[in-house]
Amino acid sequence: MTPVLKLSTVVHLGGTRISVGFNNGRSGIADLRELLQGPLLAPLRSADRFQEFELNPELGTIAWPNGADLAPEAIYFQAFRSDQNLQSTFQRWGYLGASAPRSGSQR
Repeated sequence: MTPVLKLSTVVHLGGTRISVGFNNGRSGIADLRELLQGPLLAPLRSADRFQEFELNPELGTIAWPNGADLAPEAIYFQAFRSDQNLQSTFQRWGYLGASAPRSGSQR
């Protein structure tokens, strides 16, 4: 069984960029700007508001005082989206289009 993906470290780098470490030992840099859509997340595009995040160990991700949070998988995708070894994982998670028909649930 694969352990649940969680953030273990996070450091604000400026703007909407963060340095992240995950419980699977991987670390990288993610720009979350494109994830900040909709009424709850869009206000976080402001650097002042964005940097108010905290690492929530219970959720294993970052969360903001306004109640917003992001799935650790979404942050992982932003950090490692160009890693060719992870493309099938991202496809399975629904972050990339499938080149062949998929079965099972979709996000």
